[in-house]
Amino acid sequence: MPIYVQHQVLGRIPDVFNAEAIWQAPGLALFSRRPLLRDLLERSPREHKGRAATRCFSHVTLMLPQEEVDDDYHLTRGARARDLAQTLTALHQKDFGDLLGGDQVRYDVIGTSSLAPGEIEVKFGHAVYLPAPDEKILYNVSVSRDSAIWHPVCPIYPNQRLALIGGEGGEASFIASGWPFGPDGAILVINDGPDAAPVVQMRPKDAYDCRFDPRSGYYTIKSTRETPGGSPRLMLKIARTATAARPQAPAAVDSISIAPAGTGKPAVWQSRAHNGAAPDMTAIPVSHKPANNAGESDATYAPVSQQRVSLVALAMPRLSRYRDTGAQAMELPFNRALALSSDGKPAISFVVDASDELYACTAEGRQRITAPATFTPVDTQAIRVLAAAPQMDDRYRALICLAQPVGASVASGARFSFGRNSPMLAALRLLDSPRFLKRAGGANTASADRIGLSREAFSFEAAAQGYKIGRLSASQALYHLDEKMEFVASIGDADTDAPYLLPTGHHLVAGHYVLRFDA
Repeated sequence: MPIYVQHQVLGRIPDVFNAEAIWQAPGLALFSRRPLLRDLLERSPREHKGRAATRCFSHVTLMLPQEEVDDDYHLTRGARARDLAQTLTALHQKDFGDLLGGDQVRYDVIGTSSLAPGEIEVKFGHAVYLPAPDEKILYNVSVSRDSAIWHPVCPIYPNQRLALIGGEGGEASFIASGWPFGPDGAILVINDGPDAAPVVQMRPKDAYDCRFDPRSGYYTIKSTRETPGGSPRLMLKIARTATAARPQAPAAVDSISIAPAGTGKPAVWQSRAHNGAAPDMTAIPVSHKPANNAGESDATYAPVSQQRVSLVALAMPRLSRYRDTGAQAMELPFNRALALSSDGKPAISFVVDASDELYACTAEGRQRITAPATFTPVDTQAIRVLAAAPQMDDRYRALICLAQPVGASVASGARFSFGRNSPMLAALRLLDSPRFLKRAGGANTASADRIGLSREAFSFEAAAQGYKIGRLSASQALYHLDEKMEFVASIGDADTDAPYLLPTGHHLVAGHYVLRFDA
């Protein structure tokens, strides 16, 4: 595997801001002196032909002891660090001008707490890039262990070819927080410019499995080696910035229209003429089964038809509408089976606060999120978070799709009601508990269902064409979503005499609950 990043710690430097002391040792004792920056650049060229160097690296990062950098900023506003970068740039151009190939020499001086006084760490190589002063960021790279809490890693610029991401103690150009694969593993991001999608490869290749999920928009990386407790994983997201230009769509292919030869009327389906003869019907033999005698019946006895209603998602409300109730936050915790549960340590929780901000919480921390999004806190299943439709946005912040819908059977031909006081479908009202709602002063005694769900919200009756929905409370908001959970209508006046017909397989939103009505 090629060396993408060359880095070396230079010691015994009395003044870490002295460019000449960092660049080259004085005197002609070439074989006795320790290697300094010029020697390192000379020994590790960017390109070579045989033993002769043809190009050298031109971007170098210098890391100084953090205390020295802080003192320079406090006393001179960073003037010594700027002078150091400018002087090294001039020395670099002077000694390697014929090997630059038109590349700009760039130096960056930063501080690090890992160095002792008198030490300097230098870093350069194929995966070390320093942007031009006016160069805009093309991508932002971040990593996560649970797909909910994302930690920024590095930016990628339009003219940057490579970025090597790894852990502490490795050969990477950027350090990823919570790196689980040890110092030998690394992620190589290859950028071919704004007109091409970035390419992600693992190093070493055969030790990791890297897959991209287009629905969630990130890569999932797992080690192929067997380890106690299961194989570790890491999620990698490469997000294009809003200011970066999008690739131009390919030009449309010229279309050729062919006009029909005739100019008659368009063809339509017509019945065949029978010329007075009987139509060509399929012959059916006369049944030889004897007719039923009086009082007898050939009916088959079957059980009462059962339909099914399933809870498929939970609607997160805008708590700002309910400030007078003292509601401060609503939290929905999911266990490792991705079932709603407040027992034990959750794998992931979704929280909406009094300011209507939406958060995802895991063991890694808490982070604000936006919908739509997909989260995979465990390997086997995912949770989707959908944005509320604009017609529902005044009441709802997002829809949390359940990985495991909860269902109940209902009999056809009978009318039932749904609400806080209704025993029907009570098993689907998962939030009928005060533990999900946090109120001011710690008064957590009211059920979360009291926000947005009436005592008698709506009635429903299974019919041949679907479900007949009746609105039982004038203050109850009801929304009709189709089979793909796309907004259809807001249900207004609908009662038992003039019910609203909900097609089979469609959804109804009432309170916190998104219910699917199946045949």
